[in-house]
Amino acid sequence: MKFRSDPAVIRGSIAPVVTPFTDEGAVDHESLAALIRFQLDNGSHGISLGGSTGEPSAQSVTERIAGMRTAVEVIGDRVPFLPGTGSHKLGETMELTAAAHELGADAALVITPYYARPTQEALYQWYATVAREFRDLPIVAYNVPSRTAVDIAPETVKRLFTDFDNFVGVKETTKDFEHFSRILHACGRSLLVWSGIELLCLPLLALGGAGFVSAVANLAPGAVARMYELWEAGDFDTARDLHYRLHPLVDLLFVETNPAPAKWVLAQQGRISSAHVRPPLTTPTEAGLTKIRALLAEGGDLTAQIGAGR
Repeated sequence: MKFRSDPAVIRGSIAPVVTPFTDEGAVDHESLAALIRFQLDNGSHGISLGGSTGEPSAQSVTERIAGMRTAVEVIGDRVPFLPGTGSHKLGETMELTAAAHELGADAALVITPYYARPTQEALYQWYATVAREFRDLPIVAYNVPSRTAVDIAPETVKRLFTDFDNFVGVKETTKDFEHFSRILHACGRSLLVWSGIELLCLPLLALGGAGFVSAVANLAPGAVARMYELWEAGDFDTARDLHYRLHPLVDLLFVETNPAPAKWVLAQQGRISSAHVRPPLTTPTEAGLTKIRALLAEGGDLTAQIGAGR
């Protein structure tokens, strides 16, 4: 919990690592630990686990808490840890957030409740309940309307940011770039906003964003972290060069439903023991693999080129 007391320092590339499974479908904690070490060795500025890329809805609460425990043990306070603790059930969300709090997470990433399509007032009450219960744990809303069918409005974020000192930010995973601007305009730039849309990661920094939680960091952690550092150093041209060079890997991620393509690549590289994804997802089809291989050939140099000590 080294960074819990000062969430404003949680910036840069927060890598949302996949949850590795064995061929039989069990959580592979050895591969998970190796993936987190890979991220740390390649300069990621923080670690997240249990967001969409981590297949949380296909895991039990017990499995998700065990994954958090593995992550905490490997990270050892070297970088911030922001586990996803949300669910479509409030009871599960509270149980997962309590576990994150006890394990020493630096903040909790809480997804908007999916499927039910709550009103803005209901969303306010949802987050208020979590923030009120865990006063000393920074709470970050995770807005991903493509998966949840609900969009948390800037006015609702402002209300939460005003009412709760520990409601500190939003991970915005929407392609509506106006939404990013309206969130920051409503709340001011002391609100921490991270992009979860790969091709909006760099543009968000121009608006005053805190960084990004980008799935492409699973494949090219050094390049994604370096892009942030270059921007912060004022080397905008080189940062933009990296942004465009990452395009093929971004496209690769979404050839089929994320995280199946990324897990296939990681398995091919020997970073995880299996490409297994849990139902309702499936491993990539042959047609998908043809596209994935082509895109990897185009952008794969970034998976190894920028590593520790870059």
